[in-house]
Amino acid sequence: MARGDSYQLQGQQGGVYLTGTEQSLKKFRVIHALTTTVIDGIGNTNIVDTNGLPITTLTLAANTVVGGQFDGVSLSSGSVICYYA
Repeated sequence: MARGDSYQLQGQQGGVYLTGTEQSLKKFRVIHALTTTVIDGIGNTNIVDTNGLPITTLTLAANTVVGGQFDGVSLSSGSVICYYA
């Protein structure tokens, strides 16, 4: 029997395309930047900075993929596909 988390990492749970200044409050497992992208809002996440605090912003180069747990994403520029958790 296949594990659900492997489907999430393969994008088989689906996702949402965001561009410009769009946002989504869904839960995501992977963010794939299609263009250089500035994320100016990240909900509850398990990605932390060097001080151990959850990140709230992120700049991604085009064709960068970041995995983790993200409860909502808000863009200020660029375009991404966010894959559902």
